Amino acid sequence: MTADPGVLGRRALNRALLARQLLLERHAMPALDAIEHLVGMQSQAPNPPYIGLWSRLADFDFAEVGELMTARRALRIVLMRGTLHLVSARDARALRTHTQVILDNYVKTRAGDLDGVDLDAVVAEARRLLADEPRTDKELRALLAERWPDDDAALLGWAVRCRLPLVQVPPRGIWGASGMARHTTLETWLNSDTAPGLSLDDLVLRYLGAFGPASVQDVQQWSGMTRLGEVVERLLPRLLVFQDENGRTLYDLPGAPRPDPDVPAPVRFVPDFDNLLLSHADRARIVTEEHRKRIFTVNGIIRATFLVDGFVHGMWKIEKKRGEAALRVDPFDPVPERDRAALEEEGLRLLAAAHPEAKTHRVEFTRNRAAVPG
Repeated sequence: MTADPGVLGRRALNRALLARQLLLERHAMPALDAIEHLVGMQSQAPNPPYIGLWSRLADFDFAEVGELMTARRALRIVLMRGTLHLVSARDARALRTHTQVILDNYVKTRAGDLDGVDLDAVVAEARRLLADEPRTDKELRALLAERWPDDDAALLGWAVRCRLPLVQVPPRGIWGASGMARHTTLETWLNSDTAPGLSLDDLVLRYLGAFGPASVQDVQQWSGMTRLGEVVERLLPRLLVFQDENGRTLYDLPGAPRPDPDVPAPVRFVPDFDNLLLSHADRARIVTEEHRKRIFTVNGIIRATFLVDGFVHGMWKIEKKRGEAALRVDPFDPVPERDRAALEEEGLRLLAAAHPEAKTHRVEFTRNRAAVPG
């Protein structure tokens, strides 16, 4: 009996996701094009997007993103799910237009605490202060406290961060650089307050191009927005409709890649906070629920993972000391010998690219996870 062509199994969804995420093969494209194709990269910490791009692009140069940021062609700003993302300048303005509602809703949850505060005046003053020069959160709170000494400066600063599109300016976010997190307004950084046209329909279509096939719940999980079923309903004449093995309705773009489920998937190192693991309500296409619980911590950290046969197979981290860079691999289950060798080779390449200054590079597997033949 052949499978229903309208039903996509777990492996079919996995291979489609890997293809959209540029993880089935490395692609020769500029970093900015990849960032736009992925509709931004979560950048809760500064370095993960660099690893994410290295795993996706052929001959990726870690300096390329820093050059984009200093040239103001790419930047870090709060967008989807109310989290910090690395995006193109063009997408920063367009995406924030739609995701601002998430942050406005955050402010509404603190309405009682903000009762009696002239929030519009606070935001206007903060806009002036941050346009004057980039400032840290501490500096901004201190200046707001001078103007509103009887109000909670920390609460005012938080409300400002929700209400204003703020760019975290370089050198913060540049690989190998250090510096305090300083912010200015998006309109000041880009010298414009005009957002390019990007409809909500366009946003959903771009999501499907990077993460589909997907359900309405999936796109809402990725974006942090609600009531997107209305958008998908409007787009139906332009979409294909599938089901997953559990009967969930999935939508997709007609021309998007849906590789054969048996297409080989190379080992890949996926960084902390990568949207690969964060952008579906049902994450079975990339990680089991058992493994997800080990990766997602109670304090909001999403640990770095590696893929074997397209699925999350364990965690990894890089440790540096005394001129040595070591990549420590912690598999959840035994790794077949051929995949272990591929992980060692890939890990050494990653260390050489990320830390060329280190005198030695080494890949280590945790001792309690033996390799298996194969």
